[in-house]
Amino acid sequence: MSVISRRATPALLQVDAIVARLRGRAALQEVCRFLTQEFAHYRWVGVYRLEESTLVLDAWEGPAPTEHTRIPIDRGICGRAARDGTSVIVDDVRSSPEYLACFLETRSEIVVPIREGARVLGEIDIDGNTVGAYDASDRQFLESVAARLTDAVRVSAAEPPTG
Repeated sequence: MSVISRRATPALLQVDAIVARLRGRAALQEVCRFLTQEFAHYRWVGVYRLEESTLVLDAWEGPAPTEHTRIPIDRGICGRAARDGTSVIVDDVRSSPEYLACFLETRSEIVVPIREGARVLGEIDIDGNTVGAYDASDRQFLESVAARLTDAVRVSAAEPPTG
């Protein structure tokens, strides 16, 4: 699967509208919801915020919650993306020793850092139920989404914890 370029521009405009209307975790939650509704191969979407050396789940949308609400950056695919500051695509999580299993159905994952300049503030984590669900078009699209989420992640860091 991939993000067809003619679908990317309207989707990015929708993300722009969401972050213009909402702030902090509310914006992140709405973007997660939008991405799962707009792109069927985005089965579970989460946004983690980097808090010192731990990724903290700020928002998610999908069929079930994950047990991984806090991930040390020295663990997992999410940790690698945060440490290296680069997007990571895993075609088959079952062949990746780094993968922190969340759901039995998950077969692929893409993780895209959210940055402010060179500094990683958080990341978008997306799971898919088919092998090879994500490609360079997803990476490019999600890097554009991530660039639009910088302020929302910064604001969510100042909000009181949920739960």
